[in-house]
Amino acid sequence: MIEFFNALADPDNRFLQLSIIMGGLASVSFGIIGTFVTTKRIGYLAGAISHSVFGGIGLALYLQVKVGLSWADPLLGAVFAAVLSALIVGFVSIYAKEREDTIIGTLWAVGMAAGILFIDRTPGYFNLASYLFGDILLISTRDLIFVICLDLVVVGVSILFFNRFFGVCFDTEFTSLRGINTSFFYLFLLVLTALTVVLLVRIVGIVLVIALLTIPPAIASFYAKRLWQMMVYSVLFCALFTWTGLAVSYSFSLSSGPTIIVLSGGVYLVLLVIHNQFK
Repeated sequence: MIEFFNALADPDNRFLQLSIIMGGLASVSFGIIGTFVTTKRIGYLAGAISHSVFGGIGLALYLQVKVGLSWADPLLGAVFAAVLSALIVGFVSIYAKEREDTIIGTLWAVGMAAGILFIDRTPGYFNLASYLFGDILLISTRDLIFVICLDLVVVGVSILFFNRFFGVCFDTEFTSLRGINTSFFYLFLLVLTALTVVLLVRIVGIVLVIALLTIPPAIASFYAKRLWQMMVYSVLFCALFTWTGLAVSYSFSLSSGPTIIVLSGGVYLVLLVIHNQFK
């Protein structure tokens, strides 16, 4: 672990410094949106959105390399696919509940399959592991700008519409009876979740995205009595897991994304047992 701190203090290891900054900034969006996702119990929807992101990434790479569209960046493709999937999933959840599981499962699988097919048809070699399992060490300055903008949007929207999101998460019928358009705010929440998922893919990857989005809020729920407290605790836990996982992965030459998830999952299981023992 001392080796990690020595490397972090070295000005030449800018990639490591960016990763630490990214972990802290990203935890803000993860903690807040993760709290809404956990309390609303829509983790499976977030999973479908995250896996459909791969289709957007594959399409963007195909358009960029094969077709020659330089503006078709994988990040742009990921955002497009995530937001589109969020809207599809949202409308299905609202208007076609009897087929919700089937459509979500189909979207989940087709998104991954389409991404692989696009990459198969794209000339060159692509490191799929970085998309599937993430690599926080590859963070760039542009990624930091993206996460800062997302944090500002998430924090601002959460403060401005806190009561409405609270109602959507805990009692949709009562909130609707008070004249609030719950369908709109539910779709709005899914779009924010989609944007956060795109950010999360850069850190822990598509396969592991649900874990970091739900584990910190799950731990926070053991100690928080109010929703805003749960958000604050989630942000702190997420930052702690990201930073610690990064340090462990660097010290032992492990993949950063899986290390972060195993660490957070292990802590959750231990605290779950302790919580149940003293409840």
